[in-house]
Amino acid sequence: MKVTEVNVFPVNEDRLKAYVSITIDDCFVIRDLKIIRGNNGLFVAMPSKKRKDGQFRDIAHPLNQETRDHIEKVVFEAYEDAIKSMGEALEELKKEK
Repeated sequence: MKVTEVNVFPVNEDRLKAYVSITIDDCFVIRDLKIIRGNNGLFVAMPSKKRKDGQFRDIAHPLNQETRDHIEKVVFEAYEDAIKSMGEALEELKKEK
């Protein structure tokens, strides 16, 4: 399995840092992953749905730790690139003023 595309949509909230969509093997898309700041740092939360009893259940998730680690690695790399690009864009805007 190869993650072939990652789209990061940063948000400015306290705990929620970004929404993410990934494409696997150029043929399967998973949307609404979230990058969340927890007590022990950032983590990737899988897309979930609220059940009638108020609990959340994952809609899609890795079945083993190796796959979870791979997804987290590419998602965090794309997130860091997006944040860096945003910072560079802000610097360019400041220069234009």
